[in-house]
Amino acid sequence: MFNSHNGPTFSRTITLKDLLTKINNIATQQFQAKYSEARAQKITKTVLNLKEKRVEAAKQGIENGVAIRVLVNGAWGFASVGSMDMNILKTAVSDACKMAKLASERLKTPIKLASTKVIQDRVVAKPQKNPSEISIEEKIKTALSISKSSLGFDKRVKSCGIDYMDLMGNNLFTNSEGTCIEQDKLYVWARITASARSNNIFTFSREEIGSTFGYEVFDEHSPEDLGTKVAERAIQQLAAKSPKGGKFPVVLGSNVVGVFVHEAFGHLAEADLALSGGLLASNLNKKLGSDLVTFYDDGTMEGSFGAFKYDDEGVASSKTLLIKDGVVTGLMHNRETAQKFNTEPTGNARAEDFRVEPIIRMRCTYMAPRDRTFEELFEGVKFGYYFKSYRGGQATLDGTFQVGIQEGYEIVNGEIGAPVRNASISGNALETLHKVDAVGKDFALDPGRCGKGQIAFICDGGPHIRLSEVVVGGSA
Repeated sequence: MFNSHNGPTFSRTITLKDLLTKINNIATQQFQAKYSEARAQKITKTVLNLKEKRVEAAKQGIENGVAIRVLVNGAWGFASVGSMDMNILKTAVSDACKMAKLASERLKTPIKLASTKVIQDRVVAKPQKNPSEISIEEKIKTALSISKSSLGFDKRVKSCGIDYMDLMGNNLFTNSEGTCIEQDKLYVWARITASARSNNIFTFSREEIGSTFGYEVFDEHSPEDLGTKVAERAIQQLAAKSPKGGKFPVVLGSNVVGVFVHEAFGHLAEADLALSGGLLASNLNKKLGSDLVTFYDDGTMEGSFGAFKYDDEGVASSKTLLIKDGVVTGLMHNRETAQKFNTEPTGNARAEDFRVEPIIRMRCTYMAPRDRTFEELFEGVKFGYYFKSYRGGQATLDGTFQVGIQEGYEIVNGEIGAPVRNASISGNALETLHKVDAVGKDFALDPGRCGKGQIAFICDGGPHIRLSEVVVGGSA
């Protein structure tokens, strides 16, 4: 996915590099900033929205700008501008430093940063099909092919929506410590939804795809197959029944496991949220799950939708162990929280674009596989449910979670039975982790987007697993 070349110079951006270096020098020398960083961005971006076979929005353009963040008197100051003009950048530095000084007057504990390596590197993306070189007409044609395939699958399919986005560009990061990283960004993402109706029964289906390789993702997932897949799932659910409400054993597909790990545990393991009242800050090194539970947040999995070499603080991405055999072993950190916890930064500081500050975000979050076959997960289950894919999920800082299911089935005497619709699972994440009593040896990941004030491209997944019991939502 990426080629990396160590070296002290960046021939393509030498002028911009010198400009950002001057900005950092102004912050530290003229305004007494203890630390300064500048992050310049130039990306080409396309956004499409289709409803049925109509193009409702089509946008394509270039986004340019610089983010400046400074640490003065133990407080952060931040400014961003959509310009590379030196005079405008000097004003932005001044504004950021003034903001930091004002903030420091109300700060009880000065912010300190964990030390990190000084890095000079260039990371280059080499797609087979660069999305910025694909015409918007061709992208619309691809989306229309998905819509046509979905709506033409069955007359009971009543709607098909497609959201598409790609971006290709370059980030240049420099700081007052000497780090200088030029890093390409490349994402291609699409979400397809379909609804079906029959005899006053309505169903919904969704599918997401994402790639950090290039537009060739539509060679791997053809538009026709994508449209058929979401339509077929929506139609299948028309014949499904509502699940019984109550506590039952369940087998969860990797798609549901991923969103459970992300929503129910991953956010709790983001160190900034842990410090803001989350459960895990006081539970490090404590056993909070069964021996079968091991979680990672990994930014190094090449090809995954959450992978990158360096985060937006210039820290190398890493494979971060969050839980090992049920014991909480670590959190996701930026430089500030790593200092507070007396540990190493993990490379989780991410910013959506130059307009915002980097915050702690997940990358590729997953449960590690074990040794059970798919068939073995169903053995001994007299009655329960197999939930294959999710519809949506949410969680709170006290560990309460709910995950909606878009494709599910009964389990009867160890066999997959009739389909169910409009199901959900809910409970407390830490209690549920103790209910994991079997983990499969398969493994799959799914791309997605996560909102935390900003949008981040992420990936999650794992193996199939079995819970001895969980609360299933449905009819009484």
